Amino acid sequence: MTSPFFQVPTYLGPALALAVGLGIGMFVRRTVLPRLAHLAAKSPWRWDDVILDAVSRPLVVWFALLGLHIALQLLPFDRGAHADLGRAVLVLVIFSVTWAAARFAAGAVKARASQGALPGVSLIANVVRVVVFAVGILVILQGLGISITPVLTALGVGGLAVGLALQDTLGNFFSGIRILVSGKIRPGDFIRLENGLEGTVQDITWGQTTLRQPSNNLVIVPNAKLAQAITTNVSLPAAELSVSVPVNVAYGSDLERVQAVTLEVARSVQADVPGAMRGYEPAVLFGALGSVAVQMTVVLRASAWDQQGTLTSEFIKRLYARYRAEGIEFPRLETSMVTRA
Repeated sequence: MTSPFFQVPTYLGPALALAVGLGIGMFVRRTVLPRLAHLAAKSPWRWDDVILDAVSRPLVVWFALLGLHIALQLLPFDRGAHADLGRAVLVLVIFSVTWAAARFAAGAVKARASQGALPGVSLIANVVRVVVFAVGILVILQGLGISITPVLTALGVGGLAVGLALQDTLGNFFSGIRILVSGKIRPGDFIRLENGLEGTVQDITWGQTTLRQPSNNLVIVPNAKLAQAITTNVSLPAAELSVSVPVNVAYGSDLERVQAVTLEVARSVQADVPGAMRGYEPAVLFGALGSVAVQMTVVLRASAWDQQGTLTSEFIKRLYARYRAEGIEFPRLETSMVTRA
């Protein structure tokens, strides 16, 4: 009878093969992949970055599985044991490939979103991951000799029951899909709901949309409610927007001079104030003859919704100083009271 001590060399080769495979995988991940990533960053083709990121983690598993496969061939098992272990390795290979495919699909979604081709990331990326993993599981079952037809039938019946029990959840999910597909509301857009709620869209997930208010508070809106609400998207069709500033001047003012001075101030603000649209020609429009003043509107252009306050404030300060220097008067409260009397 052979001593267990002398059986150690029998398992030394398989253990070494497994260790070498794992070691090569870790070496490639830590040494080779960073260099490839550096080269990919310089390449104009952006999909190489997505591919490298997708295989960065499964790569170690693949080399480890290769070492495991070689180790199993060296072990003195019978044919049935080898077949069972081979199927187990095959399952692990399919699962790791599915993992890489899911990472690639999610990375592709993010890459397309960064190019503006897709309006959202989280919801679409999660849906893609689930679909890829579902296909991978079906392939694994098929590879194990398990018929997937009963599984699909059971999933269909179970899905009907789950759908009836989770109507609100599924309603939010499909509302989120509809919001993203329409492209009318995207992460980064500033929106205003019919109830007065407003904020910047942070993310659209499977059940809810997150808004960040100007006061830096987060507001969670269910996708179903957002899809049904009358919504104003300030960021569409373009991020820049017009800023209308009402101005009143006293009766007796030279309106031609008032218009020229006001337009000169508006042009200076449009030219050098941060957040103003460069190259935009402001307008000064007289709107009405009020009871105590001539009413006009000055139209400026801001580069984004959050710049309109700065633009309006700077314009009012400059306009007030310029009117005082030019002797142009604003209507006074005393004049209003006398006129009404």
